[in-house]
Amino acid sequence: MPSNQNPLGALPARFRRERVLVVGCGDVGLRAARELRHARVLALTSSAARRVPLRSAGITPLVGNLDDASTLRRLAGLATRVLHLAPPPSEGEGDPRTWALVCALRRRQAPRALVYGSTTGVYGDCGGAWVSEARPVAPRTARARRRVDAECALRAWGCAGVRVSILRIPGIYAPDREGGTPEARLRRGTPVLAAQDDVYTNHIHADDLGRACALALWRGRAQRTCHVSDASDMKMGDYFDWAADLYGLPRPRRIARAQAQSELPPMLLSFMEESRRLETRRMRSELRLVLRYPTVRQGLVVP
Repeated sequence: MPSNQNPLGALPARFRRERVLVVGCGDVGLRAARELRHARVLALTSSAARRVPLRSAGITPLVGNLDDASTLRRLAGLATRVLHLAPPPSEGEGDPRTWALVCALRRRQAPRALVYGSTTGVYGDCGGAWVSEARPVAPRTARARRRVDAECALRAWGCAGVRVSILRIPGIYAPDREGGTPEARLRRGTPVLAAQDDVYTNHIHADDLGRACALALWRGRAQRTCHVSDASDMKMGDYFDWAADLYGLPRPRRIARAQAQSELPPMLLSFMEESRRLETRRMRSELRLVLRYPTVRQGLVVP
């Protein structure tokens, strides 16, 4: 094979270094990059201003925009592994950004693996049942349907020979993440559902998610989904009650679902209309990830 078609060039194997492309290198992407010290990490960014902070983190920035396919041509054949964390557009039923990324990457030598950060919202409401990765998707919101569209694009590419792994991710938190704790919501006095109407909620610490992303680039199985979630097993109201006690704030008001329909904004209400608990056997057995923060009780407390 000519060296310009080999992602690692013509160097002897002992001198080759994996190149990981992070698409959507925000907070989680940066945490994942810290776990990839053995690889050269590149990041696609649509903002020229992001180049300096990315370089300071040891990441090579590449300016490009998923909404402009002409800026993605240089990505072809560039990386041996790809971590795709970019969200879909905020409108529409599909994810043209993921389709554009796939079109760019398949122009030359395909990467060995691609990991996509999706959402557990693709399952819709499960009535509080335990959910495995084999459960069929049933998205209820346009936001979740866009994620399903992205998964479909990547699965189609995976059928052509690329090892695609999909991580389905619940609510991300961390004390050092912007908006990563419930404190601001508690201070606003936003109510939660009454116990009889309450829903199960799922969580993952941003550091553990970054580790999961890095591990999946090497250990994720082909055309496989995997839940990345901790073992908190709490209903939403109980979570906010516990957090309020932690911060020394008043517990939030409890309201009936009918009252929530008129008091809460649609986006927040959508999270209160879906209840599920996530099985994580694949995370433990296939990614072999041992969580540093097994529940929010360990992860939300600042040492």
